[in-house]
Amino acid sequence: MDIIEQAAKRLEELRRAGADLPAESGAAAAQVGAGATAAAPPAAAVAPAVAAIDPPAAASRQVKLDLAVLAANGIVTPDSDRTQLADELRVIKRPLLRNATGKGAAPIRDANLIMITSAMPGEGKTFLATNLAMSIAMELDHTVLLVDADVARPSLPRVFGIGREKGLLDVLTDSAIDLGRVLLRTDIEKLSILPAGTQHPRATELLASEAMNSLLAEMARRYPDRIIIFDSPPLLVTTEARALASHMGQVVLVVRAEDTTHAEVRNAVAAIESCPVKMVALNRASAHPDGYGYGYGYGYGYGYARKANS
Repeated sequence: MDIIEQAAKRLEELRRAGADLPAESGAAAAQVGAGATAAAPPAAAVAPAVAAIDPPAAASRQVKLDLAVLAANGIVTPDSDRTQLADELRVIKRPLLRNATGKGAAPIRDANLIMITSAMPGEGKTFLATNLAMSIAMELDHTVLLVDADVARPSLPRVFGIGREKGLLDVLTDSAIDLGRVLLRTDIEKLSILPAGTQHPRATELLASEAMNSLLAEMARRYPDRIIIFDSPPLLVTTEARALASHMGQVVLVVRAEDTTHAEVRNAVAAIESCPVKMVALNRASAHPDGYGYGYGYGYGYGYARKANS
């Protein structure tokens, strides 16, 4: 079968399938079907019909991370030596992963949706969210999506050295934007990033909307082995964090030792009362031997409050 016969056969298949073919394509098909020796139809005439049947799948963009810069800023990377911070992250992530995989004390709805937050700014939530995502990406059985949900003051572009991209808020405001189109795949095989997206004056309402419910359901269930980490705004200075917390299966509250007051911790815990699982990570509990000097500080101690009264 030569190229003319192949083109004619494909066009006839598209016509029978109900595709809306351009006039030029229809004429070319009729001529070939009649046995004429006309030249094959130009590619441009056939391409729109093929696209109508087989639209291209959504494809995320890949970004290359500078692991040396991340390590210099205190972020664990796959090629890092074993450190005290890396060991502390392993302790922090284990109960989160047990809950996310249904191996905890009780079933938890949407337990793979994990929000990292704090009472006030500057307590280390972004540092923990980034390190936790990197640590989980090193697991054999999980992939990780790190979401920049601090939509008013996004921090992940600075941490990873990426530009401001479309992301979470754009998907919520435009139903035509597919989630896969705005995800950033990194060169760390199991780590993807969802940027905060274009700033919006009604960000709180968007995070509390039915569109957000639908998006989170899609994110939580499309890939059951994926852990989704949300770098959230501080609880006591924004309203977005409380709206986001209502969707989460697990929340980790970062508390800065000798800085966050007892009243702030109590108010922050009260703000996430509806979340099934609440844990506390104590930051800067003591000087850390690695000495990286990251802006938020480091050296996570850890204490867990699985329930408000525990």
